[in-house]
Amino acid sequence: MNDITHYQQQAVRKSFGNAAKTYDEAAVLQREVATRILERLEYIKATPKRILDLGCATGEYSARLAKQYKGAQVFSLDIALPMLKEVKRRSSWRRPLRTICGDIQALPVADKSVDLIFSSLALQWCASLDDVFSEFRRVLRPGGFVMFSTFGPDTLKELRASWAEVDTEQHVHDFIDMHDIGDAMLRAGLSQPVMDVETITLTYTDAYALMRELKDIGAHNIGQQRSRNLTSKSRLQAVVKAYEQFRVDGVLPASYEVVYGHAWCDETKPGEQPAGVSLETLRGSIE
Repeated sequence: MNDITHYQQQAVRKSFGNAAKTYDEAAVLQREVATRILERLEYIKATPKRILDLGCATGEYSARLAKQYKGAQVFSLDIALPMLKEVKRRSSWRRPLRTICGDIQALPVADKSVDLIFSSLALQWCASLDDVFSEFRRVLRPGGFVMFSTFGPDTLKELRASWAEVDTEQHVHDFIDMHDIGDAMLRAGLSQPVMDVETITLTYTDAYALMRELKDIGAHNIGQQRSRNLTSKSRLQAVVKAYEQFRVDGVLPASYEVVYGHAWCDETKPGEQPAGVSLETLRGSIE
């Protein structure tokens, strides 16, 4: 279902731990996507008392959740301990954020103890979405809900195509289709799953700038089919040259297919429901 083994989770932990100091400055897209999820939450008439921010990075969105839901307990979970140290360092002493170091696929959280799970651009690094959504359903209270984002398969298609002109090895992570994500939510017994997708395009002066940004946020390719060889200077230059075919109006685009998901937790396991519906349907169903 995904191309990440549990063993490779250690690579995820190390990669994002190494990026803790550089993450905030480079995470332009991550900040924009999280903001869009927070805006979507405003359509849901709910007052969660206990919130989990999964894959919290440096805690910026945990702090915004605490501000948006005054009086709620917000717990910031990340697999990388250096990220959580940044959360603690930046957290207000008047209302410090609670941190948990753990794996989204095996949450160190009690059953039926959470009202809202928030996760922005973290699920793509998990080995099994079935495990992820089963854990979501386990820890959510009846009537609780989840809001998340992840990347779809067209993410970084320009970089993928540029590498394909240089060699046949995998250099860009494989991302999961929206409909497969929706199916995994249904298998876990989450209710009324709602999915939609949009493409966000960032621009760069050259391909080196894009690759530096990916490194600074910790987004390394860790798929099973990835190249194990060191990238030579000549091959890297060849990729940069190949990327030039996408230049428009003096800049290079990098496409990100952003998938948004939302679902509820009911007492009983629901029957299958459509996984792919629009944001307008989401608004209509929660107003």
